[in-house]
Amino acid sequence: MTDLEEIRRKKMLELQQKAQQQAMEAEAQEQMRQQLEMQKKQIMMQILTPEARSRLANLRLTRPDFVEQIELQLIQLAQMGRVRSKITDEQLKELLKRVAGKKREIKISRK
Repeated sequence: MTDLEEIRRKKMLELQQKAQQQAMEAEAQEQMRQQLEMQKKQIMMQILTPEARSRLANLRLTRPDFVEQIELQLIQLAQMGRVRSKITDEQLKELLKRVAGKKREIKISRK
């Protein structure tokens, strides 16, 4: 083997190892994300009625960021012990109205 071939071979091995390492890191991150998602689903099943979960699932289709924010707030409330019983669909509606009401409305009027 010439020096050039040896350098190419070493460089190729380095690139392959780097790619494998990146793939393993990405896989580990994906597993962590899935595990967190499963924990979140379990908590939501404990604190929401089926109707309320259905409402959030429907809302997630149009406003995923908003639903994510609501879920995190509900989980925090549950972890602090402020959720005594399952949250019903009506209670969730009220919560959604309050949180959505905080958002600024932008009006554009044409003259």
